[in-house]
Amino acid sequence: MRKLLVLALVGLAAQLVDGALGMAYGLTSSTLLLLVGVAPAAASASVHLAEIGTTLAAGVAHWRFGNVDWRVVARIAVPGAVGAFAGATFLSAVSTEAAAPWMAAVLFTLGGYLLVRFSRPLRTDRRAGRLRGRFLAPLGLFAGFVDATGGGGWGPVATPALLVGGRMEPRKVIGSVDTAEFVVAGAASIGFLIGLGSEGFLLPMVAALLVGGLIAAPIAAWLVRIVPAQLLGAVIGGVIVLTNARTLMLSADLGGPARPAVYALLATAWLAALALAVRALLRTRRQRAVAAATLAARTPAGTLAPAGTLAPAGTAASSGTRPASSGTRPASSGTRPASVGTRPASVGTRPASVGTGSS
Repeated sequence: MRKLLVLALVGLAAQLVDGALGMAYGLTSSTLLLLVGVAPAAASASVHLAEIGTTLAAGVAHWRFGNVDWRVVARIAVPGAVGAFAGATFLSAVSTEAAAPWMAAVLFTLGGYLLVRFSRPLRTDRRAGRLRGRFLAPLGLFAGFVDATGGGGWGPVATPALLVGGRMEPRKVIGSVDTAEFVVAGAASIGFLIGLGSEGFLLPMVAALLVGGLIAAPIAAWLVRIVPAQLLGAVIGGVIVLTNARTLMLSADLGGPARPAVYALLATAWLAALALAVRALLRTRRQRAVAAATLAARTPAGTLAPAGTLAPAGTAASSGTRPASSGTRPASSGTRPASVGTRPASVGTRPASVGTGSS
């Protein structure tokens, strides 16, 4: 019972991460199952069966928050399903001894990719144009194959590729990738069912992961708007790298003092990636703050000039010479009555000149 409760918490945490980053549910869950000794094919099969429920809930939640581009979903989900089915069939035919290092190597590589990806500034500008099918179809095919053979990888492959393209908002990239994963997880589960049979699915673990993921899915769709993806991605990448390094070292019979040295090297790289991620996050926030302050400083001046109204006393310094010129207006207007008052005198002299002209 305690083990199932822990798995439910893992499913909850993995779905929170997946909803915020658009990736890492399968990576996190599969890594844990491998860590406790589950066979690679059974681990991937169980995770993908649980993902049918979690991705359905995540897709509905993202759709309600307006985070889904259905055109992209349609063009990436079908090739992804084909790749996932092929990957599940391949992994089911491979022995456990051969599949364990392969799956750990895939997860280790993807974890390292997360570290590198999120230690750099994330792209914020958007390019014109739409994503084409000739780009989305091969991407979905490759991501689906990696996802099934590695126990995870749909998000780590598809999400960064769409983000780098710069043609979609980040929240729509995450929502669309999560929604398309429902189709991919279903195709992978069918492939594992054909290759392994029903005994290949660890149903208690599937139920625990599913319950945790279903609880977290609506929260994750909301968190995508506020969570700092830069830092979270670097944290999850380091965890995946360290945990799968153990399996790789066991497969390579690496022991003695070499193993602690490898762990120390990986931990140092992780800390460096975290520092770079924090630096990039702070730099991005400073740039946004400066841009906002500049825009706020320019907006009042731009609105006062077209209005042509008198500036308040407190803004006389910032409005240049206009207040000075406006301040002289009462003086000039005050002299007008004097000039008006002199007009009768000039009018009064005109009859005199007229009189002299007649004589």
